[in-house]
Amino acid sequence: MSESSGSHRWKFYKYGGLDQVSLETAEDLRSLAKLDPKLWAAMACPTANIEFDAKTLDYLDTDKDRRVKIPELLAGLQWLCSVLKNPEVIMKAGEALPMQYINDATEEGKALLASARQILANLGKQKEESVSLADLADTQKIFVATTFNGDGIIPGEVAPDEATRKLIAEIIDCAGSDLDRSGKPGISEARLNAFMADAVAFAAWQKKGEDASVLFSGAATHSMAKAYLAVKSRIDDYFTRCRLVSYDARYAGASAALESDYVGLLKKTLSAETAELKDLPLAMTGSDGILLLTEKVNPAWAQALADFAEKVAKPVAGDAAKLGESSWLKIKNQFAAYEVWLSGKAGASVEKLGIARVSEILAGGQEKVIRELISRDKSVEAEFNAINNVDRLVRFYCYYYSLLNNFVVFKDFYGGKKKAVFQAGTLFMDSRSCELCVRVDDMAKHSAMAASCNTFLVYCDCVRQGSSEKMTIAAAFTDGDSDQLQIGRNGLFLDRKGNYWDATIVKIIDHPISIRQAFWAPYKRLGNMIHEQIEKFAASKDKSMTDSLSASVSSAGAKVEAPKPEAAAPAAPFDAGKFAGIFAAIGLALAAIGSAVASVVSGFLALTWWQMPLAIAGILLLISGPSMILAAMRLRQRNLGAILDANGWAVNTRAQINMAFGKTLTGMAELPKGAFRSFDDPFAEKKTPWKLWLLLVLFALILVWLLRDGNCAKVTGVISSAFSCESCQPVSATVASATAPVTASPSAPVPAGQ
Repeated sequence: MSESSGSHRWKFYKYGGLDQVSLETAEDLRSLAKLDPKLWAAMACPTANIEFDAKTLDYLDTDKDRRVKIPELLAGLQWLCSVLKNPEVIMKAGEALPMQYINDATEEGKALLASARQILANLGKQKEESVSLADLADTQKIFVATTFNGDGIIPGEVAPDEATRKLIAEIIDCAGSDLDRSGKPGISEARLNAFMADAVAFAAWQKKGEDASVLFSGAATHSMAKAYLAVKSRIDDYFTRCRLVSYDARYAGASAALESDYVGLLKKTLSAETAELKDLPLAMTGSDGILLLTEKVNPAWAQALADFAEKVAKPVAGDAAKLGESSWLKIKNQFAAYEVWLSGKAGASVEKLGIARVSEILAGGQEKVIRELISRDKSVEAEFNAINNVDRLVRFYCYYYSLLNNFVVFKDFYGGKKKAVFQAGTLFMDSRSCELCVRVDDMAKHSAMAASCNTFLVYCDCVRQGSSEKMTIAAAFTDGDSDQLQIGRNGLFLDRKGNYWDATIVKIIDHPISIRQAFWAPYKRLGNMIHEQIEKFAASKDKSMTDSLSASVSSAGAKVEAPKPEAAAPAAPFDAGKFAGIFAAIGLALAAIGSAVASVVSGFLALTWWQMPLAIAGILLLISGPSMILAAMRLRQRNLGAILDANGWAVNTRAQINMAFGKTLTGMAELPKGAFRSFDDPFAEKKTPWKLWLLLVLFALILVWLLRDGNCAKVTGVISSAFSCESCQPVSATVASATAPVTASPSAPVPAGQ
């Protein structure tokens, strides 16, 4: 992969504030391998969670690591340029590849052209001059009319005789099947080899079983062994328990405890198949160590013991009614050789056919016929691999240029004419539509990396309407505000295929959305603070009132029962001096506030008419400016790279999302052009009465008159003199007296004039 652009003259365009290469000519495509990789928009993309043809990505992902990298993309492009006469045709590709575009000047091109014509012939379209994706949609239809298709798998239908077809069916039944390109079950050479090996092993094992020590009763030995093995472990258990009784008499008492367990089982609905019953011993141990085979046995094992008694105990031990330990050891010795032979069973997969049929298969010639059929099928492998290459060629013709515009450059994303391959659909929420939505497999992993994108992201769990399908998306909000966006908010997601999904916010990465939001942020914070304080104040007053009422009710009840006091305490005298100081302090505060307001208003009215808007704008800028500057700095750092990198991409550029481009990614609710709007709202707020408006206007006129022609000073003087009359002390003295402790006794007379 060269880092030199060679002699080719490249053209670059500005997309998203970045220089991105233009791919407009065939020479651009042929020279792409010479373009410096540092100028590519991406270095790798995942094969999942993108809106692109999955089979095309599978063809490109040659190392099967689920990612398409620059070398793989260049290798695919080089092959495409070699098999097309003019690779420029992919820039305006349709759904069908005209066969005249295939370069038949090369051997590979000739093979592709021949294969394309064979495909159309198999589909009954001999006169067609182009092959489409629809023609290739079902490869089974292409190969169904072909006896041999190069995959080395033989269905039963291709067998020349009934005996061979029967053997193929038996192999499929015993060893499984492989799927032929025609879609029919068949057998491969590996499947045939495994079956024949099992057949040989099974025949050899059966040969060993013909020894007299194994089949001591001839063919009847097999049925006898089946009855013997069915109860062997249970009879061993019985005689072991009998030996325990002989070893320790206390075990008899422990064994008797099982009788109580059995009595407990009687309270349930029982059958011979009850699991708890099968777990109990075969029979209760006795002191004589004799097992009765036909009576006093566990009902769950009665039938198996009866078969054993008839088929094994009677012919071998000579007694079908009872069994001693010595007779049991004799029976075990008789079946020892059979058990050794049975444990060495081989070729179990063909056992269902029986030794007679297996021997017939080994002696017949059908195996040779099947091997010849497989060899014949493999002989046309190269020809039919070319048919598979036609599918690859048509898909590359249809989709490759789109992949280049989402890999080498992000033209589709910044161009605005169609969605990029990583855009999963559109999220509708909060009167907005978000176009930048990506699928996410691991939300925690994705959000940890995507937090650095400086973009407001919401993660939504989506459930497809009418089905149980689920997925998670990350959607970017790039315009408007975030006031109503919170966890639990519901919306609707529309995927690229037109399916609707119910979306619910489950996580938010908070970043600035717009300058407009930043402008109003200080006022909203102030409003929220005032609202919270009012709520706290109202809550405290409500609590105080509730507590006061509760205390009053309690005290009233107490007064009914309490004795009447001897004498009421004298009420405290009214301290006029103290309250005069408070009134003076309030007056001073009102005077200061009034003076400040008057100064601001008079200063504003002193401005000329064109200066007034500038003054207002300056005040607003002073309040909102810092918030807007911080938001602007963050908005300039928004980028796509972190969002895609968190999803498995290797983005090679900053891929910025500036404010202008961000507005195109989030659509705000607007009335359609030409729509008629009626202002007749039956639920609108009631209009303010005209009398109130008149009062406000009169107040404003009076205020303006007072503040003109020196009246401002007069107003200030009036306010000051109102609180400095002879009846009131100077402010400083008043405040001092208001805060000083009262030393006079409660009965002292109040001085006159206070």
